[in-house]
Amino acid sequence: MTGIVDYNAGNIRSVEHALDAIGVPFVLSKKTGELQNCDRLIFPGVGDASYAMQQLKLTGFDSFLKDWAAAGRPLIGICLGSQIIFDHSEEGDVTCLGLIKGNIRHFADVWKENGINADGTLKVPHMGWNDIAYENGGSPLLDGVPEHSNFYFVHSYVIQPDDGNVVKAYADYGIQVPAVVECGSIAAFQFHPEKSGTYGMQILRNYCKADLSKGDASC
Repeated sequence: MTGIVDYNAGNIRSVEHALDAIGVPFVLSKKTGELQNCDRLIFPGVGDASYAMQQLKLTGFDSFLKDWAAAGRPLIGICLGSQIIFDHSEEGDVTCLGLIKGNIRHFADVWKENGINADGTLKVPHMGWNDIAYENGGSPLLDGVPEHSNFYFVHSYVIQPDDGNVVKAYADYGIQVPAVVECGSIAAFQFHPEKSGTYGMQILRNYCKADLSKGDASC
């Protein structure tokens, strides 16, 4: 069974609709105890990193997700969820979950350091469809997804991992933007697979394929 973490800062409805569309049974909950026995988790998110971390602490999901990851259990983060699994975000200058080493930085700061976008051609947020190129061998979660497929992005901050080997795909937006990150049992998608049509749905199928094969409807 797949669990969806509801911590008052997620794009919950679109994820629900996507899983329904591909026939994946799931549990959506604001309570850690109701997700404990799930096989894998989806950790979505939209909005502000500092608010999201506040909500995670209030709900107890901060320690729950740390324990989940430490036990090597499958977890994917989507959009804001892909960012706050790292150590720190410049958005609100907030300490995040630290499941993967690295920081989250504003596009403008990274561009400036690299002498990019001085004329302001590129706008923030990075919003709309962009294609991805595979890196470091890609990921099994991308099986059936052709390289340079397009996905839907909406973000103003960019993942900067300490170890570049965790990046499995990137998009080009002035710089190489980590779009898919994977480290052990944890994966992160800067784009919204649930809003990205056929290939986004394929990613979710790959992640939840055990449930699709057995048709298990209980958690």
